[in-house]
Amino acid sequence: MFYGLYFDPTYVLVILAFVLSLIASFGVQATFAKYKKERTSRGVTGADAARRILDMNGLYNIRVERVSGNLTDHYDPSANVIRLSDSTYNDDSVAAVGVAAHEAGHAVQHAVGYVPIKIRNSIFPVVKIGTSLSMPLFFIGLIFGMVNLAYIGIILFALALVFQIVTLPVEINASRRAIRILDETNLLQEDELKPAKKVLGAAAMTYVAAVASTALQLLRLIILAGGRRRND
Repeated sequence: MFYGLYFDPTYVLVILAFVLSLIASFGVQATFAKYKKERTSRGVTGADAARRILDMNGLYNIRVERVSGNLTDHYDPSANVIRLSDSTYNDDSVAAVGVAAHEAGHAVQHAVGYVPIKIRNSIFPVVKIGTSLSMPLFFIGLIFGMVNLAYIGIILFALALVFQIVTLPVEINASRRAIRILDETNLLQEDELKPAKKVLGAAAMTYVAAVASTALQLLRLIILAGGRRRND
């Protein structure tokens, strides 16, 4: 039987993927909000922590800038800048320092040539193009009975899953680097490291959820294409 494009049993996979992403997002927001209330004993802010970690690794050329938003923190290697959100930049909470240190960890990864991040960066252009073409090709193939074209769309969509799988060790390693450096430099006291780990652990779960969500969506596309092939 061929499933309809808008109402079919496989939508349960879409709903499940959405729920997983929602739970992960809520988890990181709630954890960050909880530990944002705990101030660092040394009064270190997110910007201070990022700058200290960069300097101790000789990365003086990388700037630390403020960007609007909440948890919009990221490292931009093309511009040599770490952008910390309003909730992180001048905040001296354990949560803010943990997030800032994580982004600095990404900068260190680039500097030392961490292999997974090099792989991720090298495949990104292909993944970007492939995923943008995947759904149009899939639905054109499905609508006009060109199943092979639909499967090409599925293969291109699978690139997103590959990218997210490669991203997982990159994010986990950046967090481990952050905690280790925060400990070694005493930017956080021993009793402050545990909540920082919880914040970064919750953030890591969003990447795990992204992998699971994409895998479920990929499974749905495979089921739909298989149903179309049986219908022909």
